[in-house]
Amino acid sequence: MKKIGLMSDTHSYLHPQVFKYFDKVDEIWHAGDIGTTALADELEAFKPFRAVYGNIDGRDVQLRYPENLFFEVEGVKVFITHIGGYPGKYAPGVKDLLLKNTPKLFICGHSHILKVMPDPALKLLHMNPGACGQQGWHKVKTLLRFDVNEGNISNLEVIELPK
Repeated sequence: MKKIGLMSDTHSYLHPQVFKYFDKVDEIWHAGDIGTTALADELEAFKPFRAVYGNIDGRDVQLRYPENLFFEVEGVKVFITHIGGYPGKYAPGVKDLLLKNTPKLFICGHSHILKVMPDPALKLLHMNPGACGQQGWHKVKTLLRFDVNEGNISNLEVIELPK
C-alpha cells in the first residue's frame, strides 16, 4: 500500500503546512503549475515526488518534468497532466490519451477547482486537487490525500489549508 499526497497549482508558493499534512505519505504528486524548481527541490527533498509541468511553468520546470505522466503504482494505472478537463468535458486530445492508455486514475489541475468524480464510460476516477498556491481566484487552498493498494483507491481525504 502507498499513501499519496496530491497537489496542484502552487504557483511558486509552498504552504508550510504541506509538510505536516504530507508527513505520513509515501509519495507526493503534483499536477502542474509548480512555479519554480526551488519549490520542486523542497518537495523532492521531503518525499519521493512525481510531477508534470503546467502552463505557467518556465523552461527550467518543463525540462525537468513532462507534460503528460503515465505510470502504475500498486496495480493502479495513473495518468497526470495539467490541463485535462473532467468527465464529459475533457481538454482537446486528452480523451484520445485516456482511450489509448486506459488509466484507472486520471489527475489534472489548472482549473483551481477541487473535483473528484468517476467517469463510468471510461471506467476511471478523475481527481483535481484544486489549488494550494496564492495565485488565482480560489478562496480555499486544498490538497488531497489517499491510498492506493492492490488496484484500489481508498481513504480519500480533502485537506483545506489555513490562510
